[in-house]
Amino acid sequence: MSLATFDRFFELTQHELLRNDHDFLKARVQERLALRPHGRSDDWDDILKALPQTDDVRAELARPSVRLSSHNKVDRLVLEQQLQALKPWRKGPFNLFGLDLDTEWRSDWKWARLQNKIQPLAGKAVLDIGCGNGYYLYRMLGDGARLALGIDPTRLFCYQFQALQRLQGPNNAAMLPLIDEDLPNTPFFDTVFSMGVLYHRRDPIEHLNRCKQALAKGGELVLETLIIKNGAEPALKPEPRYAKMRNVWEVPSLDRLLSQLEQAGFDCLNVLDVTQTSVIEQRQTPWMAFQSLADFLDPCNPNKTIEGYPAPLRAIISARRPL
Repeated sequence: MSLATFDRFFELTQHELLRNDHDFLKARVQERLALRPHGRSDDWDDILKALPQTDDVRAELARPSVRLSSHNKVDRLVLEQQLQALKPWRKGPFNLFGLDLDTEWRSDWKWARLQNKIQPLAGKAVLDIGCGNGYYLYRMLGDGARLALGIDPTRLFCYQFQALQRLQGPNNAAMLPLIDEDLPNTPFFDTVFSMGVLYHRRDPIEHLNRCKQALAKGGELVLETLIIKNGAEPALKPEPRYAKMRNVWEVPSLDRLLSQLEQAGFDCLNVLDVTQTSVIEQRQTPWMAFQSLADFLDPCNPNKTIEGYPAPLRAIISARRPL
């Protein structure tokens, strides 16, 4: 995987405000690629080259299970073997030429919770921070976004996204292997999504500020994160882990989260949803055969994590960068 892998991002933004940041972004991509080499990259490169490609692909991106189909025959068994070599698959689901790719997360459930409660995406430029394999980028395009751009530093997720892109025709989705700290201070995006990122940041206010700086004035932040119920403590600071996850620095109460958003300069705050994650929404599958939520909860009390903390409760908040 090289800088050229991500050319589509720069093609899509060559006539946008972000064109002024291309040199900066290319330098950051090269730094990230050099910083985090992966021992399986050669094998994954070979998989990408061998994937079937056809000019007769129909992409249905507005479906809960993102669907690719073709009148041309695709060897489903070979495709399954190729994509299984890119496990684990976290976000989805997908149906690829009749192959059901049943991911760890029912990400379509989360999308359904916010889809009709945020500002319409039609004609907008959107950014997904921590985009994973790009499932939500496709759902954004399915809802009419003119540009769906993502960042995620995890090399496997970059390969998964490139695989999904190679299986279909050109579209207006692209990603870069970056983190929020790599974003230029350019107020470009109409909507910024940060889902499942905030609690992995040592400084949540800094992350919220970076989201705001990426937004055009009047743009909307869609924030999804772990929370705890409002109570005596403003936040949970788990040690050493939370639900077996490393680098969970703080899980705020809803009141604290709203206060942090205001501190970062957002207004028009709206709580769109609060849902406790279930073992049906996040679970082990043939496409993600490692431990999942059921292994992270107290076997005697599913309302507690294995460490004794409150079980994962997630909130979705929308907020605006002031005009």
